[in-house]
Amino acid sequence: MDHRPSLDPAVAAIRRAVRAALATVEGPVLVGLSGGADSLALAAAVAFEAPKVGLPASAAVIDHALQTGSHRVAERAAEAAESLGLPARIIRVDVGTEGGPEAAARAARRVALLDAARDAGAEAVLLAHTLDDQAETVLIGLARGSGAASLGGMAPDRAEDGIRILRPLLDVRRAATRAACLAQGLPPWSDPHNLDRRFLRVRVRQDVLPVLEAELGPGVAEALARTADQLREDAEAFADMIDETIEDIVEHAEAGIAVSVPALAANPPALRHRIIRHVVASEFGESLSRAQTLEVARLATDWHGQGPIDLPGCRAQRAGARIVFAAR
Repeated sequence: MDHRPSLDPAVAAIRRAVRAALATVEGPVLVGLSGGADSLALAAAVAFEAPKVGLPASAAVIDHALQTGSHRVAERAAEAAESLGLPARIIRVDVGTEGGPEAAARAARRVALLDAARDAGAEAVLLAHTLDDQAETVLIGLARGSGAASLGGMAPDRAEDGIRILRPLLDVRRAATRAACLAQGLPPWSDPHNLDRRFLRVRVRQDVLPVLEAELGPGVAEALARTADQLREDAEAFADMIDETIEDIVEHAEAGIAVSVPALAANPPALRHRIIRHVVASEFGESLSRAQTLEVARLATDWHGQGPIDLPGCRAQRAGARIVFAAR
């Protein structure tokens, strides 16, 4: 009788998640690989599943050059990918300072991965964010007072500059990726930045989530991830409503764009505020704070002769039955 060893549950769970993601893809895929447990477990699953459905797969290792010996870490990650059967390339990036070190590294990595995907002719980039990452993102958004779009966290599937960004592990716990690496004999790299308490995400991971789990009981991370899913659904529904509404209430104006006051005032606050933010973002490429959004809304709902409002990249002013947004 054939007694094959049973597949490790963590490996099986990650392969199932990757299999479901790859079922939505028709062309080549690229794995974003750091060498950490999350991305290494993802790469192993892609290397196993992609050939079964005839999808070419490769990996890109981004060297941020922020730590001594980063090139050796990148080389080991690329070697691990090659050993799994994934062709890998190392891309060194220059990380700026805008928005702080985490945001700057994320921006540099995003550009490099999208460029690498285009070079490889890849339809999709697969990233290894886990359920724990999603829970941390929601908590950080809550602490910053972000809106529903931000609290919706990371989407499992979205398009960016013509490339799909897939996150198949958003329902998988971080502990499972470590277990999968151990079961497959894959030595993951431990990023010292993941222990550096200068970073907000590290403090959320080490302090906030464990306290919530201890005080509220297990399942907090899963509940936060479910909240993200629900809020993302709400945000997508509002986006569809805005697209339908905005054609009827917005018109071009000199040096900008104008919104009908009666139509804006007739909408419920949630939709009204989203329309205002959408107009400024799409026309001027800027984001409004909650306070700025409310001040603009008052031009429609609480008008008593107030003057123009200076906003990022533009100015909003009541002109008869319209609110005109014009470049400053």
